[in-house]
Amino acid sequence: MESGLASRLRLAVVRLNRRLRAQRTNAAVSLTQISALSTLYKCGPLTPGELAAKEGVQPPSMTRVIAALEELGFVTRRPHPTDGRQAIVTISEAGLEFHAAEIQAREVWLDKRLAELRQDEREILARAAEIIDRMAGQ
Repeated sequence: MESGLASRLRLAVVRLNRRLRAQRTNAAVSLTQISALSTLYKCGPLTPGELAAKEGVQPPSMTRVIAALEELGFVTRRPHPTDGRQAIVTISEAGLEFHAAEIQAREVWLDKRLAELRQDEREILARAAEIIDRMAGQ
Protein backbone atom coordinates (compact mmCIF):
# COMPACT_ATOMS: atom_id res chain seq x y z
CA MET A 1 0.00 0.00 0.00
CA GLU A 2 1.16 3.53 -0.79
CA SER A 3 2.95 5.14 2.13
CA GLY A 4 0.81 7.75 3.89
CA LEU A 5 -2.30 7.14 1.78
CA ALA A 6 -4.50 6.47 4.79
CA SER A 7 -3.35 9.68 6.46
CA ARG A 8 -3.75 11.81 3.32
CA LEU A 9 -7.19 10.35 2.56
CA ARG A 10 -8.38 10.84 6.15
CA LEU A 11 -7.23 14.44 6.17
CA ALA A 12 -8.80 15.18 2.76
CA VAL A 13 -12.14 13.69 3.83
CA VAL A 14 -12.09 15.64 7.11
CA ARG A 15 -11.29 18.91 5.31
CA LEU A 16 -13.99 18.35 2.68
CA ASN A 17 -16.52 17.46 5.36
CA ARG A 18 -15.64 20.62 7.29
CA ARG A 19 -16.09 22.78 4.17
CA LEU A 20 -19.41 21.11 3.33
CA ARG A 21 -20.71 21.59 6.89
CA ALA A 22 -19.81 25.29 6.64
CA GLN A 23 -22.30 25.70 3.78
CA ARG A 24 -25.24 26.21 6.13
CA THR A 25 -28.50 28.00 5.47
CA ASN A 26 -29.25 28.78 9.13
CA ALA A 27 -26.46 29.06 11.70
CA ALA A 28 -29.07 29.09 14.51
CA VAL A 29 -29.62 25.37 13.94
CA SER A 30 -26.80 23.33 15.46
CA LEU A 31 -24.98 20.55 13.61
CA THR A 32 -26.38 18.12 16.21
CA GLN A 33 -29.90 19.27 15.38
CA ILE A 34 -29.22 18.98 11.64
CA SER A 35 -27.88 15.45 12.16
CA ALA A 36 -30.98 14.40 14.12
CA LEU A 37 -33.21 15.91 11.44
CA SER A 38 -31.27 14.03 8.75
CA THR A 39 -31.72 10.77 10.65
CA LEU A 40 -35.47 11.34 10.85
CA TYR A 41 -35.47 12.10 7.13
CA LYS A 42 -33.64 8.86 6.32
CA CYS A 43 -35.29 6.56 8.88
CA GLY A 44 -38.77 7.98 9.25
CA PRO A 45 -40.62 8.45 12.54
CA LEU A 46 -38.71 7.28 15.63
CA THR A 47 -39.06 7.35 19.39
CA PRO A 48 -36.68 9.72 21.16
CA GLY A 49 -34.76 6.68 22.46
CA GLU A 50 -34.40 5.21 18.97
CA LEU A 51 -33.24 8.58 17.62
CA ALA A 52 -30.73 8.94 20.48
CA ALA A 53 -29.35 5.46 19.76
CA LYS A 54 -28.99 6.15 16.04
CA GLU A 55 -27.25 9.46 16.79
CA GLY A 56 -25.00 7.93 19.45
CA VAL A 57 -26.08 10.32 22.21
CA GLN A 58 -27.74 9.90 25.60
CA PRO A 59 -31.56 10.17 25.70
CA PRO A 60 -31.56 13.34 27.86
CA SER A 61 -29.39 15.09 25.26
CA MET A 62 -31.73 13.97 22.48
CA THR A 63 -34.71 15.25 24.46
CA ARG A 64 -33.16 18.75 24.34
CA VAL A 65 -32.41 18.42 20.61
CA ILE A 66 -35.98 17.33 19.88
CA ALA A 67 -37.38 20.19 21.97
CA ALA A 68 -35.29 22.72 20.00
CA LEU A 69 -36.34 21.19 16.66
CA GLU A 70 -39.96 21.19 17.78
CA GLU A 71 -39.70 24.86 18.76
CA LEU A 72 -38.40 25.62 15.26
CA GLY A 73 -41.34 23.70 13.80
CA PHE A 74 -39.04 21.12 12.18
CA VAL A 75 -40.44 18.08 14.02
CA THR A 76 -43.68 17.03 15.64
CA ARG A 77 -44.31 14.64 18.48
CA ARG A 78 -47.33 12.40 18.76
CA PRO A 79 -48.25 9.71 21.27
CA HIS A 80 -46.89 6.23 20.64
CA PRO A 81 -49.72 3.98 19.42
CA THR A 82 -49.01 1.15 21.89
CA ASP A 83 -46.83 2.64 24.66
CA GLY A 84 -48.33 5.57 26.53
CA ARG A 85 -44.94 6.44 28.04
CA GLN A 86 -43.39 6.99 24.61
CA ALA A 87 -43.75 9.54 21.84
CA ILE A 88 -43.08 9.30 18.13
CA VAL A 89 -41.01 12.08 16.57
CA THR A 90 -41.69 12.90 12.92
CA ILE A 91 -40.07 15.41 10.59
CA SER A 92 -42.53 18.17 9.65
CA GLU A 93 -43.08 19.84 6.29
CA ALA A 94 -40.95 22.78 7.50
CA GLY A 95 -38.27 20.28 8.57
CA LEU A 96 -38.34 18.65 5.14
CA GLU A 97 -37.95 22.05 3.49
CA PHE A 98 -35.07 23.01 5.79
CA HIS A 99 -33.35 19.65 5.19
CA ALA A 100 -33.69 20.08 1.41
CA ALA A 101 -32.28 23.63 1.58
CA GLU A 102 -29.30 22.43 3.65
CA ILE A 103 -28.50 19.71 1.12
CA GLN A 104 -28.93 22.08 -1.80
CA ALA A 105 -26.54 24.64 -0.25
CA ARG A 106 -23.85 21.98 0.15
CA GLU A 107 -24.36 20.58 -3.34
CA VAL A 108 -24.27 24.04 -4.95
CA TRP A 109 -20.92 24.68 -3.26
CA LEU A 110 -19.61 21.27 -4.30
CA ASP A 111 -20.89 21.67 -7.89
CA LYS A 112 -18.94 24.93 -8.15
CA ARG A 113 -15.75 23.24 -6.92
CA LEU A 114 -16.26 20.32 -9.32
CA ALA A 115 -16.81 22.70 -12.25
CA GLU A 116 -13.34 24.13 -11.60
CA LEU A 117 -11.76 20.71 -12.28
CA ARG A 118 -10.76 19.13 -15.57
CA GLN A 119 -12.99 16.40 -16.99
CA ASP A 120 -10.41 13.69 -16.24
CA GLU A 121 -10.24 14.87 -12.61
CA ARG A 122 -14.05 14.68 -12.30
CA GLU A 123 -13.96 11.15 -13.72
CA ILE A 124 -11.34 10.14 -11.14
CA LEU A 125 -13.50 11.62 -8.36
CA ALA A 126 -16.56 9.77 -9.65
CA ARG A 127 -14.67 6.50 -9.33
CA ALA A 128 -13.21 7.52 -5.96
CA ALA A 129 -16.71 8.34 -4.67
CA GLU A 130 -17.82 4.78 -5.50
CA ILE A 131 -14.79 3.32 -3.74
CA ILE A 132 -15.13 5.55 -0.66
CA ASP A 133 -18.83 4.70 -0.43
CA ARG A 134 -17.98 1.01 -0.58
CA MET A 135 -15.34 1.45 2.13
CA ALA A 136 -17.77 3.36 4.34
CA GLY A 137 -20.37 0.64 3.98
CA GLN A 138 -18.12 -2.05 5.47
